[in-house]
Amino acid sequence: MSKTDPFGFDMSVSSAKKKNPRGRKGMSGASETSTRICDHPGCEEAGKYRAPKAPDVLDDYYWFCQAHVREYNLKWNFFDGTTEAEMNAQASKDKVWNRETRRFNDPEARAWARLGIEDPHQVLGVNATQNPGKARTGRRKLPPTERRAVEILEAEDHWSKADVRKAYKSLIKVLHPDINGGDRSQEEQLQQVVWAWDQIKDSRNFK
Repeated sequence: MSKTDPFGFDMSVSSAKKKNPRGRKGMSGASETSTRICDHPGCEEAGKYRAPKAPDVLDDYYWFCQAHVREYNLKWNFFDGTTEAEMNAQASKDKVWNRETRRFNDPEARAWARLGIEDPHQVLGVNATQNPGKARTGRRKLPPTERRAVEILEAEDHWSKADVRKAYKSLIKVLHPDINGGDRSQEEQLQQVVWAWDQIKDSRNFK
């Protein structure tokens, strides 16, 4: 299969490397385009292997031949000249990828504080108070029978079972003829209240 496309351009990776040989490295790590001489005193071999000059100067390099870069690497010690405390501090930084962690109560640790904002709601500007949110009533999903029971008992769906029971007892005192002085005019409503409490007291939706 031809490596060229129908328009006559060679799209292969090797072709791109041939056109741009700058900085190309071989499998051994040698810079194939380097024209330097080995930096080891007295060596006249080609310096195709780079090595950092010091732990605190990692972007400035010596260039060695293969034999001398191996010798240099064997003697290399990133922590040379550092104290034990400095080594421990560096190890701690490496655990968090050199990103300083801050206490939760540090104001500067808050994203909005770094933007010069004292209150996170200020990020939204005038829109911060545009949506007051839904009222708690009606948020709980209930079966139709339980929803109807809540309405009959004049309760709220976010109440606990104990709170609903208090509402039920208050209605019973008003509607039951044995408690309200013998008035039987509201017996139909009383039956509805009793039915409603039966739905709620056995429901798993009210704790």
